Formats: sequence, C-alpha cells, structure tokens
Amino acid sequence: MKAHRPAVFAAVLGLTRAASAAGDFWVQNDFCARVKGASDDHPVTYEDPATKEKTTHGTADGRKACLEHCLTYVATQAIVAGLGARALGIRVHPAAAAAALALSFGTHYAADRRVPGEGLLEKLATKTGKGGFYKLADYGLNGAFHLDSAWHHGWETVAALIATTGAKTR
Repeated sequence: MKAHRPAVFAAVLGLTRAASAAGDFWVQNDFCARVKGASDDHPVTYEDPATKEKTTHGTADGRKACLEHCLTYVATQAIVAGLGARALGIRVHPAAAAAALALSFGTHYAADRRVPGEGLLEKLATKTGKGGFYKLADYGLNGAFHLDSAWHHGWETVAALIATTGAKTR
C-alpha cells in the first residue's frame, strides 16, 4: 500500500531530528567535539578528563575526529529512524534511506570541520552578512552553534524528503 507521503515525511523528519540531537549531544564523545575542527595552522590541545594528560592535535586528527563523529551521528540516525519507521509501520526504500544518510553524513562533515577562518559555515556566514552573528558568544547566545543547528535542520529536511521517496506502509 502506498503511504500518505506528507505523514510519512513528518514521521521520518521527527525521528531523524530526534536522532540528530542525540547523535550530536549524547553520542558524540568529548574528544571528537573538541578536536574535530583542529588543523595544523589551528591546533587543538585536548586534556583527557580522566588522566589530565594533554595532547595537541592538527589536521589529520581533526579530520579523523570529525569522521568518527559523523559516522556515529549517522549511525544514530539510521538506528532511530529505522526502528521508529518499523514501529510506525513505514517501509522506507533502502536506496532512498542510503541516499538520505549519505547526504546527512556529507553535509554534517562539511559543517562540523570548523577550522577557524576556513570552515564552510563561517565562510557562508561571512558571505551572507551573518559573520558577526557567527562569532557572537555573549548574552547567552552562540551564533556558530545556532547557524550550525539551522544548517543541520535544513539538510535533515531534505534528507527526510529523499528517504520518503517510494515509502510504503505495511
């Protein structure tokens, strides 16, 4: 039976949005969160919370940390959306799901490699007149965080549209 696509889209978007928040804030480890924007020109010193050992990380470690974060992020989305869709009686086409997860992975990696002065979101913010907001870290706000969230929400919406292509109900 063909699913009512708007309802399926809303369900999949809700599932992936919840999974995204979990993947970004609960599943992502402290090391990845701190090191994923490291570069040789802008190294990051990480202090292990358990041992208090300090290590310095450059481009290779930054890329690896961002890759690890994006893999756990997309895995969280796949698990939550897959189990949620099953519980709701939604059959998502495997190719559509894979395409949606690939889009989520790629756009998440592009946004989260926040190398100072070189990151995609910082460049976009500057070109669109939002550079000041991107750098805002006062009054209880963090502009980079909000622009990052808006970026992810927008791409999650596109991914949910892709994922629901050809979806059916059981």
